[in-house]
Amino acid sequence: MVTDRSRASPGAPTALTANGFSGSDSVVGVSDDVRLTAWVRGRVQGVGFRWWVRSRALELGLAGTATNLDDGRVQVVAEGQRAAAEQLLGMLESPIPIKERPGHVSGVVAQWKPPTGGMTGFAER
Repeated sequence: MVTDRSRASPGAPTALTANGFSGSDSVVGVSDDVRLTAWVRGRVQGVGFRWWVRSRALELGLAGTATNLDDGRVQVVAEGQRAAAEQLLGMLESPIPIKERPGHVSGVVAQWKPPTGGMTGFAER
């Protein structure tokens, strides 16, 4: 599950370290606003996972969506400060069970891009 993002091509989905942080990212700078898209697999549907993601994202000041996909994954799209998005990704990826996090995450693939804007609030779909 751990890969080095510095070897990935810009915009390509990549798995990250367990804490969601890496030393470099060629797409955007550390202090810039970003768009994080994360595909979360595991037992993440029908257990309150999207509600939990929404709560954490709003606490971090992020806007976006958490959507159930037909294949059983949840797609999380979040825009805002890079540090906040990295913190959310770290919570999604944590191999240590988070007491409040419902379900079970078995893996996360993340993609970083510049924000598209226009998102307000955080919706569960």
